[in-house]
Amino acid sequence: MPTLEWIGKNKVVNYHQKVPFRVLERQYSYDEKGQYTEDNGSENMIIHGDNLEALKALLPRYEGRINCIYIDPPYNTGNENWVYNDNVNDPKIRKWLGQAVGKEGEDLSRHDKWLCMIYPRLKLLQKLLADDGAIFISIDDNEQANLKLICDEIFGANNFVAQMPRITKKSGKSTEVFAKNHDYIFVYAKSKQCSLTPLEHNDAAFKYQDEYWKSRGYYKLNQTLDYDSLQYSSNLDYPIIIDGRTYYPGSSYEKYIERRKGKFKRADWAWRWSKNKFKFGFEHGFIVIKHSKNGTRIYTKTYQNATIGNVNGEYVVQIKKRTAAISSLKLVENEFSNDSATKVLTTIFGEKIFDYSKPPSIIEFICKIATDKSSIVLDSFAGSGTTAHAVLKMNQEDGGQRKFILVEMMDYAESITAERVRRVIHGYGSEKKAVKGTGGNFSYYELGEPILLDTEHINEHIGTEKIREYIWFTETNTPYIPPENSNPYFLGNYNRTDYYFFYKPKKITTLDYKFLSSIKHITEGYVIYADRCALGEKELLKDGIVFKKIPRDIARL
Repeated sequence: MPTLEWIGKNKVVNYHQKVPFRVLERQYSYDEKGQYTEDNGSENMIIHGDNLEALKALLPRYEGRINCIYIDPPYNTGNENWVYNDNVNDPKIRKWLGQAVGKEGEDLSRHDKWLCMIYPRLKLLQKLLADDGAIFISIDDNEQANLKLICDEIFGANNFVAQMPRITKKSGKSTEVFAKNHDYIFVYAKSKQCSLTPLEHNDAAFKYQDEYWKSRGYYKLNQTLDYDSLQYSSNLDYPIIIDGRTYYPGSSYEKYIERRKGKFKRADWAWRWSKNKFKFGFEHGFIVIKHSKNGTRIYTKTYQNATIGNVNGEYVVQIKKRTAAISSLKLVENEFSNDSATKVLTTIFGEKIFDYSKPPSIIEFICKIATDKSSIVLDSFAGSGTTAHAVLKMNQEDGGQRKFILVEMMDYAESITAERVRRVIHGYGSEKKAVKGTGGNFSYYELGEPILLDTEHINEHIGTEKIREYIWFTETNTPYIPPENSNPYFLGNYNRTDYYFFYKPKKITTLDYKFLSSIKHITEGYVIYADRCALGEKELLKDGIVFKKIPRDIARL
């Protein structure tokens, strides 16, 4: 498989492993009652801070759990005249590049910088993605070729799903020849277990209602029941009696009699359905009779989610979703353009906020094919908060409990990103443009201090529970759930091994027989963290104990 090389790549390929693990500090919670300092238990998160460090901070709880990721990273257009600062020249990114790449950073081109920025972030996103999850990435021509190659490298070329063009606006910025008015959304799966769902059939012809529509959906008039048969069958040539009137294929009694006598068989009229199927369909609402000046026509109905099936020789109504493959050109419809996004933001804030934000309809479309009602959706380039808007709207419409996690490094994370979500929860706009609130909640976080200050010290200011969560994740790679156990140092049991973190701030702890006597649970093995160990190797081996020294043996993610 071809790989992409650029200046600084050797410094960033594994840089995600060097990123310090920081805690997330909740600033406030918000719901329909307003904002308050108490924790409302919301699993919806808005995080302000460098998304590289924020993604690292999410690992202990969310590695392998995110069902759907959407990101809209900088397009690297070279345009600095807008709030996203799109050519990776933001002071925070320049500082990070200097730390990550070193002196080589002085020779980086605009594309080198962008690749150095995006690569470690994609590595962490890949770790967070569930095995059956998918990631969707917006990009344009400036970096789409480079992005495709590094996504093939990180997610695997076999996990590439689609590259969907999107109309950005009807009248794009023009060169002398072409109007550039589209970008792309790349779709990659985490693995072959990915469970993207095709959309339900939405043919505009499905527009009619009858007494069955609430259970079967809308229907369309498929076609008349009779047709010019190229393969004549006497089983399809029979009279139909409805309301005392008799109907013949082709509306001709005379030709029907001639056919029964053996004439006009090869290319003459017959019904599409057998006699028994017609009887069943008529009794169960699959037939429409239409009278006109030109005579009476018999039509069959085609429902969105019901068909007539033959099971063991018996006709039955089969209810099932009618789906169709998703067109790769789906996003060229204007409802997905930046024009519609600008209208939404202007209605919410009363003024134009961003020029190039994405409309909620894109995220809704993505969620329809990549989530169920309990999925977790992550956006680590949150911008104006479109992803949260779309998730809350979908939950309102279908009663779902989807969760969102937004990360935004810019200072408008509170004033725009979180503010938009607040207004969506309560409702926005006025008079004819008023939009009802979705309800919902979230908690707002800042990036806190790192767990480890250096190889010799744990950061005691962050609290013991955060350290316990970190230790558990580094050992088991599973989310930490506080255990119900009388031993305050017990972390949990994983693969028949008990884990203990014998830690006391500002005190020295020792693994000795006194501590062992406090362990009441018997299992196959034990991993015990402490500052010191008073037991010999034979004693540890006899009891199946692995001693790990604090802080020396605390792994770095």
